[in-house]
Amino acid sequence: MRKLISYLAIAGGFLALMTLAISGPLYQAGMAELASAFLMLRWAAYIGAGAAVVGLVLLLWQAFKPSAKQPSSMLLGLAVIAAGVSFLLPYLQLQTARSVPPIHDISTDLVNPPAFVAIAPLRANAPNPVAYAGEETAQQQRQAYADLTTWNSTASVEQVYNQALIVVADMGWELVASDRDEGRIEATDTTTWFGFKDDVVIRLVATEQGTAVDVRSKSRVGRSDVGVNAKRIRAFLATLEQKL
Repeated sequence: MRKLISYLAIAGGFLALMTLAISGPLYQAGMAELASAFLMLRWAAYIGAGAAVVGLVLLLWQAFKPSAKQPSSMLLGLAVIAAGVSFLLPYLQLQTARSVPPIHDISTDLVNPPAFVAIAPLRANAPNPVAYAGEETAQQQRQAYADLTTWNSTASVEQVYNQALIVVADMGWELVASDRDEGRIEATDTTTWFGFKDDVVIRLVATEQGTAVDVRSKSRVGRSDVGVNAKRIRAFLATLEQKL
């Protein structure tokens, strides 16, 4: 019985990891709906949690009562690690989602958010419309991301524009459009695992002191962005400030 349970724990650990690993690629390939892919994450966490607990108990048991008939401790240990990862990644993602508001449209200017122009047609069939989400979203952003406001630089619009294009490239975003005269840059950032596309528009306006920079980042799918858009804007502005 102990041997059977050991092999079940090993199988469960690696099954959980495999379920976790293929959830994103299956969604990207169009072989699974988003709801199904998220369900796979949930089951990966459930199976991983169970396999990790059973595997740890078996490892302790084997340490005190070793048996040559049992699977090797190394194999069981690897399965426990796989199971732990399968549980922890979805769990940490869930905790992050619970710690931020369920919004997906973030802007440094909540009164007059930068508008998507060239990207608008690309979002025609996206579940999340191109228009700004509205005052309810703005209120939630003010409470959660109070630090995200218009960023001001003493550099000229020309200088900021040139450096902003470099930062967009450095961050691996796909440049969709850039209009030097209007001071507007539009780009798309695609996540690695699930291939989610989030769109970014950067607006530069000349001021008496230099240049005012506003950034808006919006997800095409999903009610909550799990804080990704705010993180993206912070990273962009921090990098831009370093370059200037």
